Amino acid sequence: MSEKRQPKATIVIFGATGDLAKRKLFPSIYNLYKKGKLSENFAVVGLARRPWTDEILRENVEQSIKQASFSSADEDLREFTSHFYYNSFDVTDDSTYDGLNKLMIDLEDKYQTEGNRLFYLAMAPNFFGLIAKKLKEYGLKESSGWTRLIIEKPFGTNLSSAKELNNEIREAFDEDQIYRIDHYLGKEMVQNIEVIRFANGIFEHLWNNQYISNIQITASETLGVEERARYYDESGAVRDMLQNHILQMVALLLMEPPIKLTTDEIRSEKIKVLRALRKIDSEKIDKYFVRGQYDSGEMNGEALPSYREEDEQLANSTTETYVAGKLVIDNYRWAGVPIYVRTGKRMAKKTIDITIQFKDLPMNLYYKSEKERHPNLLSIKIQPDEGITLSINANKAGAGSLAEPVQLSLNNNDVPGINTPEAYEKLLYDCTIGDATNFTHWDEVALSWEFVDPILETWAEQQPNFPNYKSGSMGPKEADELLERDGNHWWDV
Repeated sequence: MSEKRQPKATIVIFGATGDLAKRKLFPSIYNLYKKGKLSENFAVVGLARRPWTDEILRENVEQSIKQASFSSADEDLREFTSHFYYNSFDVTDDSTYDGLNKLMIDLEDKYQTEGNRLFYLAMAPNFFGLIAKKLKEYGLKESSGWTRLIIEKPFGTNLSSAKELNNEIREAFDEDQIYRIDHYLGKEMVQNIEVIRFANGIFEHLWNNQYISNIQITASETLGVEERARYYDESGAVRDMLQNHILQMVALLLMEPPIKLTTDEIRSEKIKVLRALRKIDSEKIDKYFVRGQYDSGEMNGEALPSYREEDEQLANSTTETYVAGKLVIDNYRWAGVPIYVRTGKRMAKKTIDITIQFKDLPMNLYYKSEKERHPNLLSIKIQPDEGITLSINANKAGAGSLAEPVQLSLNNNDVPGINTPEAYEKLLYDCTIGDATNFTHWDEVALSWEFVDPILETWAEQQPNFPNYKSGSMGPKEADELLERDGNHWWDV
């Protein structure tokens, strides 16, 4: 295998004792190792404040991999974990950076990683700027190979703070060294959006306002805030989901065909979509957006508390756990096509799906009545059951001459040979080979904040009527009314 298939690198994880490292990063690195996408020339340095040792980290890595249900986690596990090293680290203490540099030089010599360094900031975002500055100050970003920085969301809390953070990081790292991770972009079916569009004439020729009536994106969770009450209450559904994940999917769905399948060309087309996204005036926010907060309810026979009952510090919270909106794209291809989005916690089902509703024929003789029309729908299921469904009309046996909807489906889970890797696995690998296509450019971050800031500022000045939807429902009734005003409704396909 070439080095591109098996990159050499030292991976440094800030926050190695945290939940993200345990649930996502360690299993993903192991999977890359098992698949031959990571050479034997690698080392992982775990950093955190806990007084762990190399052995304690390795035990935790081993536990993490076994809990991830790897049936093949066997004889090579000890060899794999021997590449892991721990350094008790305080990001605010300058002396610890000197020690880290010495350790990395030793490991680079031992594992012959050619000076390639990947720094993963899996910790509180308020430390991102400081860490980047110290990595430069103590020479950690200077090596004989490449140096890259992966940053977890959230990237700021509004446009102003995002600019401030970006300026801090850019003082130490160039834009092409910064990888702002959005794990939705690592999901197999999200990446498939481009292929579905640009590799199939049956769809791309119809992918415009002449043939599409509306587009809907749903990202719903059955869970509440669980152990994340403090973080979530400062974030809310707009910052947690709309500003990043959902707007990224919108950009992929609506972008023009790129000239070439390169990082710069794909990013350029996504940025054009975000620039064409109509900013909503503050006095019109409530006509285009609905917010909600979950009340107590029931799911599968289990009584569920309201958001304000999840933690004592949430008792009077006005943070939204749900948002639905109507997006408008002001460009030639999409003028007049509403893009409906919704996301929330404690909803009736866990799903991420995209539904494209095509316009009906002007005179369709195969319906009983106008109320029983069945438009053609293309559904892209991102989770939990990855796949594509196309709803068409056909004559069923015994139905006379009337049309009934029939679904043509491809389910990735049922196709032999299709491997759907964990999103973090895919993105980690992309970073090690220098492919930034599925990471977010600063221009995308800035444009997304420009769009959501007026929504957040308007809502901050209003007192919401919370809670306003039951746990186990699909959100507040106002979200249904948002579509009904346009003669549409949410699809559940």
